[in-house]
Amino acid sequence: MTSLYSLSQQVALITAAGSGLGKGIALELARRGALVHVWDRDAVALKNLSDESAAAGYAIETRLVNLSIDDEIQAAFSANIQQSKKIDILINNAGGSLHTPFHFLEQSKDDWQKVFELNLMLAVTLSQLVIPVMVANHYGRIINLGSKAGRYGSLFAGANYAAAKGAIHSLTLQLAQEFGPNGITCNAICPGAVMTPRVQGLLKERQSDELRQKILNEIPVRRHAEVDDVAQAVAYLASREAGFITGTLLDINGGQAMST
Repeated sequence: MTSLYSLSQQVALITAAGSGLGKGIALELARRGALVHVWDRDAVALKNLSDESAAAGYAIETRLVNLSIDDEIQAAFSANIQQSKKIDILINNAGGSLHTPFHFLEQSKDDWQKVFELNLMLAVTLSQLVIPVMVANHYGRIINLGSKAGRYGSLFAGANYAAAKGAIHSLTLQLAQEFGPNGITCNAICPGAVMTPRVQGLLKERQSDELRQKILNEIPVRRHAEVDDVAQAVAYLASREAGFITGTLLDINGGQAMST
């Protein structure tokens, strides 16, 4: 465990973190000393994460939760509070385009509803559960997974996803204003494409080799984000040292927003 931006004695909750970006964030927070509660609906991914974290000596508690069912969310939240008594850090990580069509005119009303439920309304539900606990302790860190798409549009995810992430950004600003007096900060990170297996597959499906290389050449640092690039930023915003940072939409895109 590193002493820089230590999260010792902090309790974190992160959604959809059995694999991919969420898993990387969970491991980084645990490495810095936090007790991390991970919710996911993938039992195999949770078992793998549990085994990996145990081998590393990290404090990660996993729970099988269907994040589309309110009763399961409420039960999981109650169980976590009973176990840990508090939640200091909430990472609203669950999200994605759900493989809905890229082109706006091909998107159905159901495509919009599903993407907004996962990306926005789940964050609303979790925030409404966790904030009263944070208010009671006069301390909290909420970090929302926004996106470059929500700020500048996307080259491979559709309008529904971009709009949902834009809404997450606005929610972040409002929560920062409303609950700052209660010792709670709220920030969003806005990465470009992060090279998880899911995103790599989506890029290959929706972009030609030539287009992918062209986009890469336009990024000033000449690469896409890796999981660790995002996890390190989240860890800082989750720390006590970041107590004067709130209402920030942090671009993590290697400078891509300047050139595309």
